[in-house]
Amino acid sequence: MTAQLITEKTSVTEQQFMLPGRHNWQEFKAIQSVMENAPGLKISYLDGVIEFMTTGEAHEMLKKAIAMLLESYLFEKGIKFTAVGNATREEETKEVSFEPDESYYLGEKKAHPDLAIEIALTSGGKSKLERYKRLGIAEVWFWENNQLSVYRFRGEEYEQVGSSELLPGLDLELLARCVKMPTQWEAMREFNKSIRQ
Repeated sequence: MTAQLITEKTSVTEQQFMLPGRHNWQEFKAIQSVMENAPGLKISYLDGVIEFMTTGEAHEMLKKAIAMLLESYLFEKGIKFTAVGNATREEETKEVSFEPDESYYLGEKKAHPDLAIEIALTSGGKSKLERYKRLGIAEVWFWENNQLSVYRFRGEEYEQVGSSELLPGLDLELLARCVKMPTQWEAMREFNKSIRQ
């Protein structure tokens, strides 16, 4: 395959690449297998379009902070969960493959996680909902512009909601405020103190 990568530089450490043209599933899987050991590189596929994205330290710090706080909440409230991180979600028949930034099964394991989290510092954002829709993932949270927004799958489309329906007792404003704290240590300390009151 002699296609040239188009590069859109989004920041010093994060880049997005789209492979020109349309590619079938077999071509995608061949490219994916070659790239699977490339550190810090995410690859996705939707309707024949192959996209690569690198993530930087700021992205990873936000992802980790949200995951730490959410998992602390789940432990504290006795909610059974399985964290599966950025494990690839894909279905050939639905022409989709992608890696969430974080994902969780709540309760029992199912075909796909109940909750996924995306950090959108420079690109993608809510346009990624189409990928999640193909797999019927119940809730997708986006961290974008220093705030958290929640989207709930309603049969055929996602609807933005004011709070998590999977975790109705979770104070998302508290979570967002703690994520923005200068250190993860401060964030955990404040968050845990607040949810135990």
